[in-house]
Amino acid sequence: MNKTLLVESLRAEFKRRYERAVAALAGAHEAATGADTKAENKYDTRGLEASYLAAGQAEQAEELQRGLSALEAFDFRDFDFDDAIETGALVETEKDGEILYYLLAPAGGGLVLTADSGESVTVLGPGAPLAIALKGKTSGIILSDPELIILELS
Repeated sequence: MNKTLLVESLRAEFKRRYERAVAALAGAHEAATGADTKAENKYDTRGLEASYLAAGQAEQAEELQRGLSALEAFDFRDFDFDDAIETGALVETEKDGEILYYLLAPAGGGLVLTADSGESVTVLGPGAPLAIALKGKTSGIILSDPELIILELS
């Protein structure tokens, strides 16, 4: 599995999400400030509702921008077999006979990427309980909650 391609895929997906959020923000801003949302009477709240939507879209776009900046600035270094797991590690684990892959990243938690070899890789953000449980561990360690065997790092 090529970790470099996986990281590029994560960054590209984050960039796509950011661009969609910015486009949605532009549409929400237009709806909030356009002539169509001018109140026709004192009970007409279309403009107010559109402004709430625009504020939410702005927050989402800002959060995605911070995540994208973190991903672009972060150095996803290579890990050796006996290194301790930390942010940037691609971790191969086994759970109930199934091989699972996790990428610990500074942003993008919850995304599932497809590696060049076809495997699914779940991105774990810094606050994810599993990321916290994995940090500091090394290959060969067995976690009890969730029950996982850490096989390999890269």
